Amino acid sequence: MDIDQPLALLGGLTPAQFMRRHWQKKPLLVRQAIPGFVPTLTRTELFALASQEGVESRLVQQVDDVWKLQHGPLSRRSLPPLQRPHWTLLVQGVDLHHDRVHALMQQFRFVPDARLDDLMISYATDGGGVGPHFDSYDVFLLQAHGRRRWRIGRQKDLSLRDDVPMKILSHFEPEEEYTLEPGDMLYLPPGWAHDGIAEGECMTYSVGFRVPERTDLAQEMLVRLADEDDCETATLLYRDNKQPAVAHPAEIPGTLQTFARDALQRALEQPRALERALGEYLTEPKSNVWFEPGPEGSMLEEIALDRRTRMMYDADHIFINGESYRAAGRDAALMRQLANQRTLGGRELARASDDALELLSAWCAAGWLHTKVPS
Repeated sequence: MDIDQPLALLGGLTPAQFMRRHWQKKPLLVRQAIPGFVPTLTRTELFALASQEGVESRLVQQVDDVWKLQHGPLSRRSLPPLQRPHWTLLVQGVDLHHDRVHALMQQFRFVPDARLDDLMISYATDGGGVGPHFDSYDVFLLQAHGRRRWRIGRQKDLSLRDDVPMKILSHFEPEEEYTLEPGDMLYLPPGWAHDGIAEGECMTYSVGFRVPERTDLAQEMLVRLADEDDCETATLLYRDNKQPAVAHPAEIPGTLQTFARDALQRALEQPRALERALGEYLTEPKSNVWFEPGPEGSMLEEIALDRRTRMMYDADHIFINGESYRAAGRDAALMRQLANQRTLGGRELARASDDALELLSAWCAAGWLHTKVPS
């Protein structure tokens, strides 16, 4: 992607300008970010998706000031009549299930893949919404069908209502108001409170981002680092042959504290171990993702990553679906091109080594990538 090319998606800003001026700083309203936009899924297709096992969906209903939340799978029969106002269907991770939605998300890859999460589709009848709330992550709100009125504001009072099953602000104080029509888009940084109300039947696409929490990330890294320690088991056992008898048995020995501190330091000192653990963590497929095995020994003439495949790289590794590979030289450049473009043609593959082709064939057999059919 040319990050210095102005984009209609960003209101004429280049990706570089957008990231510098707006990303995690201030909202941006873009009229006709995608001119003439038509929903990539029909209402019927969205309802069918919400009924499937392995698809995260929620139904939110509001009657007067009473909010109800129901988790999927949600059959069509379990949804309220279309004529009933004030209800919303939320379907998460639609990009994992539909190629057209996945292709739409590719327009937002001026943000690193390590941060890009998923695309949620919200269908609402007249007056439908999920209440005033704020997110801990950046979000692009693309209007796909109908109209939705958004009220937004920097919220000082973040207290939540305790009488509803969702995170709804107790005292929402909007500062600005916009009505979005198909093709319009609103970007909001983390922490900006917002409340979207459907004006008639409407559909909104929300592109969200991953926000690793420091404690959770540290815990995940430590677990992975411990799993990678290849030292002999005997050298990892705590020994205290000089431990004297104690009069205060509840006191933790200082030598054991030192042993624990050294264990952590030892794990972090392994060459490239932290980088490898992070890459594997960031490319780990979500729990509801599975792949259909592909044909064995496929002829690799032109390939494309499966829409569910997460592939990234750093200076020394290639990461794909939670696995890591050391890479250097021409093959590394080829794999990085595949990660960035998500496709490789016959000309690029002709320059691959036998080892690289063997690895790509194995990924094809696993269903992680597919041979493209010539058009």
